[in-house]
Amino acid sequence: METLQRTVSDTASELSKEAARKADGKVRPLPLIYELEDAKCECCRMSEEYTPESARRVREKFSGKMVCGLCTEAVRVEMERNGGRNWEEALDTHMSACMLFNRIGRAYPGLYQAEAMRVILKKSSSGGCLRAKSINPRDKGGLKKATIARSLSCIPAITRDQLRQNNGQLK
Repeated sequence: METLQRTVSDTASELSKEAARKADGKVRPLPLIYELEDAKCECCRMSEEYTPESARRVREKFSGKMVCGLCTEAVRVEMERNGGRNWEEALDTHMSACMLFNRIGRAYPGLYQAEAMRVILKKSSSGGCLRAKSINPRDKGGLKKATIARSLSCIPAITRDQLRQNNGQLK
């Protein structure tokens, strides 16, 4: 029973602290309530709520451009992809991709998909696509495992046997 302790609710605790402060004559000021403002991302055009201070920090970081959290993460990934050297170049790359999507992708999704396929084909034909080759043991004299050769379908043989059985039963 020594481990049992009396519990006090948060409300009762706050009321007792408030009563103690009033007795001391010190009145604590109310915490600040930040005004939130909507800011539109210059990349994806989505709105997010920011405090004036956080909006100022974002604009300072991105040369006066308002960039939402999702686009900030995409810019960070793009920056890592190009070696982490230049975040302005990563921001420009991301903004150009977003502008292309906003211009074509939203209005004409089929055209945007065709454009994406064109870019993929262009990269793969120019050799600019850095992909790992699949490892296949049968390539370049690797080990060959015994495989079962594919034969014709067994369905015709089954139906032929059933026809023979049915014909034998009819006779």
